[in-house]
Amino acid sequence: MKKFIFKVLILALAGVLVACGGKDKSGDEKSLKLGATPGPYSDMLTKAIIPELEKKGYKIEVTEFSDYVQPNNALNSKSIDANLFQHIVYLENFAKENKMELTDLISVPTAPLGIYSEKYKSLDEIEDGSKITIPNDPVNAARTLLTLQELGLIEIDGDVDPIKSSEKDVTVNHKNLVFQPIEAGQLPVSVKNTDLAAVPGNFAIAAKMNLLDALALENMPDQFRNVVAVRTEDKDKQFAKDIIEIIQSAEFEKVIDAEFEGFGKPEWMK
Repeated sequence: MKKFIFKVLILALAGVLVACGGKDKSGDEKSLKLGATPGPYSDMLTKAIIPELEKKGYKIEVTEFSDYVQPNNALNSKSIDANLFQHIVYLENFAKENKMELTDLISVPTAPLGIYSEKYKSLDEIEDGSKITIPNDPVNAARTLLTLQELGLIEIDGDVDPIKSSEKDVTVNHKNLVFQPIEAGQLPVSVKNTDLAAVPGNFAIAAKMNLLDALALENMPDQFRNVVAVRTEDKDKQFAKDIIEIIQSAEFEKVIDAEFEGFGKPEWMK
């Protein structure tokens, strides 16, 4: 009977060890499901973040989403543990509108919006009345106008928050630029058919454009830099701390410098 009880205890202990084998010291699971959209941020996960997570003992599964809605839905429903594809303005608006408790962990280097042209070789060549295609969504349109203001081509009403500005807030148009709002996904194609085109970085990269071919790249406000997002309840868990530690590491920055040329770094990296 004693031998039988001893064997039962050994089996029970083995079961406990197996059950705990996938967790770290804090009790967090050592397996993670990460989400991203195809392109540079999926690549950033694969090349700069996941290898370091694996060194820490995590088993990683990546899901790619084809739109900007499902990654947050999946995060909220706990289908994934974190995602990387959006800036904080989008995250906060999406979470508020959909009553989700989502939080940004840390911002990462982000592909900037650029002003591209096949007609002009420099900003100095821009002629009066030139046509410029711009994104038709409010956030990217505001980024475009802010960039054009910084380049000295327009002026925006000083009483308006620049990151919320629209065409109606342009008070001075030095070159009488003609704005042509279109879907962001069509902007890379429009470069061939217009004088100027304002193309967000992710769409430029998806179209295999070279960021450094732009006449100018935006001086991106940190609100428009992409972030790693998690559920608010998970922001202090060990996996979240590990992700922050990895992104703040010298190894991460080396990969960014080597593999993501032209990406603008957030203020904390400078």
